[in-house]
Amino acid sequence: MLDDLRPDVMIDGVIPLLDVGPYLADEPGALQKLGRELRYAFERVGFYYMRGHGVPPQMIASMFEAARRFHAQPLEWKQRLRINEHNIGYMGVGGSMFRTSQVQRNTKPSDNEAFFLRRERSPDDPDVIANKKLRGLNQWPSDLPGFKEIVLAYMKVMEDLARRLVRVYAVALALPPTYFDAMFEQPSIVQRLTHYPARPRRGEDEFSIAPHTDSGFMTMLAPNDMPGLSIRLPNGDWIDAPVVQDAYVVNGGDILKRWTNDRFLSTPHRVINVIERPRYAVPFFFDPHFETQIACLPSCQTADNPAKYPAITYEDYAIWFATRNYEHQNHAATSERVDA
Repeated sequence: MLDDLRPDVMIDGVIPLLDVGPYLADEPGALQKLGRELRYAFERVGFYYMRGHGVPPQMIASMFEAARRFHAQPLEWKQRLRINEHNIGYMGVGGSMFRTSQVQRNTKPSDNEAFFLRRERSPDDPDVIANKKLRGLNQWPSDLPGFKEIVLAYMKVMEDLARRLVRVYAVALALPPTYFDAMFEQPSIVQRLTHYPARPRRGEDEFSIAPHTDSGFMTMLAPNDMPGLSIRLPNGDWIDAPVVQDAYVVNGGDILKRWTNDRFLSTPHRVINVIERPRYAVPFFFDPHFETQIACLPSCQTADNPAKYPAITYEDYAIWFATRNYEHQNHAATSERVDA
């Protein structure tokens, strides 16, 4: 029974807290237990807290400090790294507006600024030479000592962790543990360093990040000592996600929902910085390689519940999502409708 899959700890009685430590330590039975708990989380909430992840606290602290250092620089300095056609670089305040949101008609840009990085590539990378969309060179500041090294080290740890977690998702979906391995052998990754200005008094339709769902497979939000994140439960209620020490907040996005034929939730969420000081976040986004076909998984369809969505490559979906929601992309190209 599904009730038997309920994790032992529920934050505020609603959001599951999963301990991935036993699984990462290869303890017998840990993968199956964690898979069942993960299934509960995604069929009921779409979010979970993650402990036992093994990411050193000092590394997390260094990433938040890197975000503070970057955004403390003058605007003219940051604009030298202006976000480009690959969604790499600095996006100023007002640079995004979630037009794809299905929970709110967003009419004002989100009130944050962010620095985006993707997989580190070299000039001789075939995808760079071919100028493939979303696969350009990272833009690194040349006069911020240690910044690049700190961020790349963190991204490596996060990618390794996420690739281990992929097998838990397979088990949660009643698939062989290695089912997704090849699709994430060279995943698409995005590291975002976000600054939410201290503007506690806002209008009804003004948000630090407006209500939206993420586009991809897995988002991992580093432990933050400042509140601000809210999630929308399946019954329509908005709840604040409390600060849980040392725990990542993890959610799935529209690709996971589509892949699972709506079995796993892509839960709307938002950020409102209601405190009187700046807030920072360092979300890590983890998705399959660009050529992956996102077609209904075999365990998520039956004769009575056929596939709801046509197959699409992750590349095509990611490009459509970026074009719709980021102002520089929206102005540069005509968006193509995806039956999502």
